[in-house]
Amino acid sequence: MNVTFKGGLAALAVALSATTAFAQTPVKIGVLSDMSGPYSDFGGKGSLEAAKLAVEDFTASSKKLAIEVVGADAQNKTDISAGIARRWFDTENVDMVVDVPTSGIALGLASLVKEKNKVLIATTAGTSELTGKSCTPNTLHWTWDTWSNSHGTAEAVVKSGGKNWFFLTADYTFGTTMEKEAGDVVKTNGGAVLGSVRHPLDAKDFSSFLLQAQTSKAQIIGLANGGTDTINAIKTAGEFGIVAGGQKLVGLVLFINDIHALGLKAANGLMLTTAYYWDLNDKTRAFAERFAKRNNGKVPSMSQAGTYSSTLAYLRAVEKVGDAKDGATVVAAMRDAGSYDDPLFGKTTVRVDGRVTHDMYLVEVKKPEESKKPFDYYKVVATIPADRAFRPLAEGNCPLVK
Repeated sequence: MNVTFKGGLAALAVALSATTAFAQTPVKIGVLSDMSGPYSDFGGKGSLEAAKLAVEDFTASSKKLAIEVVGADAQNKTDISAGIARRWFDTENVDMVVDVPTSGIALGLASLVKEKNKVLIATTAGTSELTGKSCTPNTLHWTWDTWSNSHGTAEAVVKSGGKNWFFLTADYTFGTTMEKEAGDVVKTNGGAVLGSVRHPLDAKDFSSFLLQAQTSKAQIIGLANGGTDTINAIKTAGEFGIVAGGQKLVGLVLFINDIHALGLKAANGLMLTTAYYWDLNDKTRAFAERFAKRNNGKVPSMSQAGTYSSTLAYLRAVEKVGDAKDGATVVAAMRDAGSYDDPLFGKTTVRVDGRVTHDMYLVEVKKPEESKKPFDYYKVVATIPADRAFRPLAEGNCPLVK
């Protein structure tokens, strides 16, 4: 599936001469996302719209770039995604790939992007390896990662008394990394991991997995999965009476789209860590209103917000460099920009390892009677400062860190 959006040239056709338009620097962005599978609600076509909004906002104040955006369905398969990206780079002049739905796809593309000297900005994939041993001068990791979410949520839950854990884990890089990192946090804070069970991506039946979790008698069942897998696990747990029996479910990666699908009756009381919430301030609310008009009334997920912010920052760096063809130079310009006030994430910094840092938020899902309007789902329990929200630079083993 390919979707194309062009911005810049059309708006200039009448206002500027042909000579000026010809002088524009060409830039082509590829939104590679899950357009139809378990992660499509918090990425997918919404991420494509977020990239379009970033292009529109950039071209409203600068006419120096001729920008094209294309989109494709990764189908959550590494071989298909690699084929799309290679075609984009070799024959379609794509300069930057953004979103990227799974950790395995992101890790595979990181080496390809470095080889081709393009840019990869992951806003949905979670593995912290992207800014660890697999870091490259061409890769940035926006929004969140397995370290930020496992530490933020697991630490808070253990300190509130949830000492004994059992993990229900998606059986691929994202899930296993999340389980390990959250498990380490649990043990460091005096808790214990009683066991775990792994399930395939987009599992259809969680009965046997949840029976093992129930039998463990663990206080906390940690859901190291995402999208429809998390939703279906929570629904099945409700049918089994797991929460009614005294065990608590903790979603290590939950998006506001997941809460919407579950409903507040099923989701209230869940605690989670998020990089973005649409109702934080006037800027986040204004963006959410614009986005919702183009996304079937749904507010942006943190990944979709990350696609918007990263695309806007990327375009500003291309404008500064004057060319999109040298990916490593564009990424260096993004790092060299220093800390800046992002419209959706607040104070934001691009580190040398490619990790983009900003505050994160520990939130609790509201009870139905506490919600006053559509998507009014979260109570902010705590703000996690950027320097605590993400793995310390020295601990990631990124070869770029001297």
